[in-house]
Amino acid sequence: MQLAGFLKQTRIKQDDLKEFEMLFKSYYSPLCHYAFRFLKDMDLAEEIVQEFFYNYWKNRHTMNIQISIKSYMFRAIRNNSLKYLEHLRVVKKYEQNFKDVNSSEVFLETNELEVSELNEIIEATLNELPERCCQIFKLSRFEGLKYNEIAEKLSISIKTVEANMGKALQLFRKNLKHYNELIC
Repeated sequence: MQLAGFLKQTRIKQDDLKEFEMLFKSYYSPLCHYAFRFLKDMDLAEEIVQEFFYNYWKNRHTMNIQISIKSYMFRAIRNNSLKYLEHLRVVKKYEQNFKDVNSSEVFLETNELEVSELNEIIEATLNELPERCCQIFKLSRFEGLKYNEIAEKLSISIKTVEANMGKALQLFRKNLKHYNELIC
């Protein structure tokens, strides 16, 4: 069993897309159900698993997995789910503190200014994206479509949707990081 997993990893490192697709098809559903146990939201669970597979493929050449691929994937999904939940707790705590401290008129004016600046950054980031990438991002984030629905609507593969969402999210993280540094 260990040898089979090692051979699978080796073939994926050598850009064997069919081997990667077999891995994806074999584990996508069980990993989604596992993530759901933590997140209690199947759409979010699917997003966590899709992002894992995107990152696994993207970093396949540099990854050095010392345990079975199955154990690695389940551990990664668990860690990513818990990290997401921790992030939500921090965001909620920050939002509550922010609401408690800033209830005056000055807050409203400042908040409107920040929202305006944030909207400008979002608009500029959308304009930086390639047209297809922007379209996929808007369908996902603004219209709430799942990756498979986007793929169907645009007649493209789910992998293409995942890759474009990865590019878009990476650019948003970069541009919003600069925004966060400006306001802190």
